[in-house]
Amino acid sequence: MEDAESVRGSGFVERTRVAEALDTLRAVTSVSTGIEVLPLGEADGRVLAETVESPRNVPDFPRAAMDGYAVRAEDTFGAAARSPATLVIDPDEPGVQRATWVHTGSPVPDPADAVVKTENAREVGDDVEITRAAAAGQNVSDVGEDVESGQHLFDPGHRLRPSDLAMLRSVGIDSVTVREHPSVAVIPTGEELVTENPGPGEAIETNGLMISSLVERWGGWARYRDVVTDDREALADAIEADLDADVIVTTGGSSIGKRDLLPAVVEELGELLVHGVALKPGHPVALGQVEDTPILMLPGYPVACIVNAWQFLRPVINWTTDTDPDEPARLDARLDRKVRSEPGIRSCVRVTVDDSGSEPVATPVHESGASILSSVSLADGWIQVPESIEGYDVDETVTVEFWEAHP
Repeated sequence: MEDAESVRGSGFVERTRVAEALDTLRAVTSVSTGIEVLPLGEADGRVLAETVESPRNVPDFPRAAMDGYAVRAEDTFGAAARSPATLVIDPDEPGVQRATWVHTGSPVPDPADAVVKTENAREVGDDVEITRAAAAGQNVSDVGEDVESGQHLFDPGHRLRPSDLAMLRSVGIDSVTVREHPSVAVIPTGEELVTENPGPGEAIETNGLMISSLVERWGGWARYRDVVTDDREALADAIEADLDADVIVTTGGSSIGKRDLLPAVVEELGELLVHGVALKPGHPVALGQVEDTPILMLPGYPVACIVNAWQFLRPVINWTTDTDPDEPARLDARLDRKVRSEPGIRSCVRVTVDDSGSEPVATPVHESGASILSSVSLADGWIQVPESIEGYDVDETVTVEFWEAHP
């Protein structure tokens, strides 16, 4: 690895491809061993740490699949509208030539083995006339039809969804063993940053807030630290103070200027793995490792910061729980203007989407300008231009990746 002074003098002569940088980062990311037991009501989105099997059948009794009359199917053989089968309504003593009214989900009393829908029956005094024959098992859910006792449900690493929680409760499980939230230390850096009332040459600290919020949204626990000034000793102390975290992410100070000290500091403390990535915006990202903790050094420009967070921080949070990130919501759209990209560079172009017409239309928002935070807030998502092409022409179909779920 080149020393900091030689890098400053030459610029980023070589930039690591995104895929290669991700492979490097994954190789130094360990799965967190912390686990906890949570009630189902608190487990949405959490990652299972153990195999889950069903302790019982669902249903654990023959269950009516709809409102109607529980009958023995053989008592209805030959029934038709003009020659109905007449059965005695008896809610207390089901049996031969008898029918019992049941609601959806209620037990089907023995010896009944079918449920006749209400539209195929009509009450006449104390009797019911069945106008269509029923087959054995018709409109009856068998024992274990939904889930069988001992059935394998989930493996470790499965991220729980609301439907999963409902099924777990249905089989009698009230709590689950899950991986603890990975802890992510978020350290904003820069001597120009303040928390309020910026003066000339100062700026409000926003990257730490943005990254901490993304950490929480992506399933981590953010330790949002105070701003650290551009000083080698202060930066080293801040990193060493959070080496018990699963991941450390810094913002600012990752490029090659005189105040970009973090790559050199990380290299002194541990190992600098990557410095400069073939990504626009956001090539001045650096990746490292100190002791067993991955270090992500994100650029200070907010757009470059969030692009690199999506590319690198999001997957590393998932890897600490032995999962892969969910794919973002996508939509194919027609591009309404040309987009240029440098060959060999992956470009992330912010776009808005208008899907009110016959086909969705994507409009680029600030193809350049890594400092224009509003371009992210006002955009719906981005299109990624792969390294292998020089951009997209007007009217080409492109795939938009949304920041959030698309309505």
